[in-house]
Amino acid sequence: MGLLAYLKTQFVLHLLIGFVFVVSGLVINFTQLCTLALWPINKQLYRRLNCRLAYSLWSQLVMLLEWWSCTECTLFTDQATVDHFGKEHVVIILNHNFEIDFLCGWTMCERFGVLGSSKVLAKKELLYVPLIGWTWYFLEIVFCKRKWEEDRDTVIEGLRRLADYPEYMWFLLYCEGTRFTETKHRVSMEVAASKGLPPLKHHLLPRTKGFTTAVQCLRGTVAAVYDVTLNFRGNKNPSLLGILYGKKYEADMCVRRFPVEEIPQDEKGAAQWLHRLYQEKDALQEMYKQKGVFPGEQIRPARRPWTLLNFLCWATVLLSPLLSFALGVFASGSPLLILTFLGFVGAASFGVRRLIGVTEIEKGSSYGNQEFKKKE
Repeated sequence: MGLLAYLKTQFVLHLLIGFVFVVSGLVINFTQLCTLALWPINKQLYRRLNCRLAYSLWSQLVMLLEWWSCTECTLFTDQATVDHFGKEHVVIILNHNFEIDFLCGWTMCERFGVLGSSKVLAKKELLYVPLIGWTWYFLEIVFCKRKWEEDRDTVIEGLRRLADYPEYMWFLLYCEGTRFTETKHRVSMEVAASKGLPPLKHHLLPRTKGFTTAVQCLRGTVAAVYDVTLNFRGNKNPSLLGILYGKKYEADMCVRRFPVEEIPQDEKGAAQWLHRLYQEKDALQEMYKQKGVFPGEQIRPARRPWTLLNFLCWATVLLSPLLSFALGVFASGSPLLILTFLGFVGAASFGVRRLIGVTEIEKGSSYGNQEFKKKE
């Protein structure tokens, strides 16, 4: 193991990275709170500012993937599709199998200039997660309880509010509703059989309400739907902790572009279109399992320096006074002061670990184990 690889495994560095992320996030959230005063005066200026504030936070996570772990992301698509990236409003459909699938998606958003304006249909519980949920609130993210009877009006209102968004946005949908597990897959396929739908081997049965509603509400705003099927070479199952420890992965993403005009306007037709799409996604995953590659031209967009420069700026501003303070504490020789400081470090470590835990598969929600048995 080289020196750099060894350093990446050290807890103290992880703690410092977490400190920078948490403190900068709190500063960014406070700044976002102040920008609320702009909303009644100039809504579009408020939105543009918050896109850049969000970028300053999310890009720190992208930096970990791109520069810390040096994970490679390869697109399997065609140049004509790539030429549209970052130049239109779109809905993204991504499979939900991995702890860092969102991070791979963010990496592509960053490389095509839409990271700050990226959107997602998120479960309401995330609204209360510090930094992540708070930042999403100011970005007008659409939150839902995943109970359509209660969500319908809220989701429709939130989507329609985005119709005049000034920055090109990629709106992410996890149509499966929850992350893939074997238990959820078994229950999901029981539902598929009861509905006379073909079984899926690598995906859960897609929940169509969110997709059909998003397409209906954003029709005229979004130009296309991008279907993204993600997998990792070597049958790896990466985690955010693995990224933090500097482990390098190779992510492959098969991207297909469907103009929104190709999607039926009626809800039943759009739902059938989505089910056919997931059958195709399943075939793509089976092909990847057999051959180790997706079909299409391999394109590897160049990483940009801005994520690294952003993190280094925050680290310089925040770590310099922290290190000076720590030296002063230990130089004082006061047991009470030293114990208090160590207690703060322990609390910070616990907080960072809890934030990481949000992405862990084994700590995911039980949504899907029984919810698939209910009518959509």
